[in-house]
Amino acid sequence: MSQTVSNPVTVEVTRGQLVESRHRGALAVVDETGKTICAIGDLARPVFPRSAIKVLQAIPLVESGAADALDFDDAELALCCASHSGESVHVKSARVMLMKAGLTEDDLECGSQWPQRLEDIAELIRADETPGALYNNCSGKHAGFLGLAKVLGAQTKGYVDASHPVQQEIKAVVEAFTGEELTEDVCGTDGCSIPTYGVSLTGLARAFAVFGTGEGLDPVRAEACERLYEACVNEPFMVAGTDRFCTRVMEAFKGRVFVKTGAEGVFCATIPEMGVGIALKCDDGATRGSECMMASVLEVMLETDDEQAKVLDDFVNPPVKTRVGFEAGEIRPSTEFLDALKAALS
Repeated sequence: MSQTVSNPVTVEVTRGQLVESRHRGALAVVDETGKTICAIGDLARPVFPRSAIKVLQAIPLVESGAADALDFDDAELALCCASHSGESVHVKSARVMLMKAGLTEDDLECGSQWPQRLEDIAELIRADETPGALYNNCSGKHAGFLGLAKVLGAQTKGYVDASHPVQQEIKAVVEAFTGEELTEDVCGTDGCSIPTYGVSLTGLARAFAVFGTGEGLDPVRAEACERLYEACVNEPFMVAGTDRFCTRVMEAFKGRVFVKTGAEGVFCATIPEMGVGIALKCDDGATRGSECMMASVLEVMLETDDEQAKVLDDFVNPPVKTRVGFEAGEIRPSTEFLDALKAALS
């Protein structure tokens, strides 16, 4: 695998008239046939997709029949695919999912996490409480893992281990969708304790093109993908939360786009109407960089109405503000990145 390509500057951060900081990154856009239609930077270098592939990790839950056996609704399936903010609706829904499987918060092995928003942190502090595992941004995903384990008749304890049947099912799905073998030498441990495997951006983009279109899938798997897609675009608040990129974009595009962020600057998406999957990585792991990159891709590729254009612009060109709200600069896609996008995708 290539380790020699220097990724281009994709995002600039200005202050006054000067560029103060720069983010480098790489991007792959692949169609449903597996053809790469946009390649920027080193696409072969393996990256850990982290939470960007939660929707793929939820496929075994649906196609096995476990989601139906547990009577999970769209909001709960969306939470299985979520990196949520720890708002009350997320926490309550994860608790209900566990109850449906005859389990409790104590069965979660993802660890605890404070909510993302200060309002929700303050609410816990006022109640003299500390957050448990239900507040972890991955608690919905883990509730889904536990539900699958119960329906499969597997042990629930240790469900995060690479050798557990749930993780083996997930590994097989990710291999099938990316077309890449997931081996121990590219395996790490995700923040929520499950295995995470390094894959190429080309493989990730291919996976999301297949997920969004169902191309080449058997009917049961294709139906599982469609169901998860519809759950997420119908319940986008459950996928992220208040003022979050994934929620705002999926709300604005009303079913046309699925987007999902991951830790350390990874972002994936699919646009079924165009038959493409998108995968990108901001090298330094900055969310501000990955969000600007993904919003720029969507802005170039999609026709938008005024509302959709405004949502994308909020992430393509967000202001850099002082503590009193003065706009001191902006975050923006680099000219090199924009020119490459327009040449390949317009």
